[in-house]
Amino acid sequence: MQAIQISEVKTLRRIDIDQPGPPGPGQALVRTHRMGVCGTDISCYLGKFPFFDFPRIPGHELGVEVLEVGSDVSNVKAGQRCSVEPYMNCGTCYACRRGAINCCQSLKVIGVMTDGGLCESFLVRADKLHPSDKLTYEQLALVETLAIGCHANDRGAPAGGDHA
Repeated sequence: MQAIQISEVKTLRRIDIDQPGPPGPGQALVRTHRMGVCGTDISCYLGKFPFFDFPRIPGHELGVEVLEVGSDVSNVKAGQRCSVEPYMNCGTCYACRRGAINCCQSLKVIGVMTDGGLCESFLVRADKLHPSDKLTYEQLALVETLAIGCHANDRGAPAGGDHA
């Protein structure tokens, strides 16, 4: 199948990669329909992002279709449209147990620290998929971006009359 790879600083390549195998326990096989490009992607392309290694398939702002699910998956099913939560945290370290998954000791962000969704299909942890019957693939690709703004607002806890 085809993918786009950032092979070195300021270099994109179309490559052929193997089709992913069937999903294992807790995984889903998804097809990428839409991908957003954000500042992180641009920084990676320019060679300015410290956690990015070349070569890498980018893509963490995604609108995907579930093709198949592995055993022990109950939150999504084949045919559903989903956004992808790209932060692959362990769930067991001190930071994860406190809800600070961005500080996970073994955090891997898809499209940045591991290959992402700028390919035809890929395997992902099913618990990181968020289905929607109402949002389009374009809208689902923007959910991660919107979540960052909502999180910042929640952390800032603005009150009426505050200025930011």
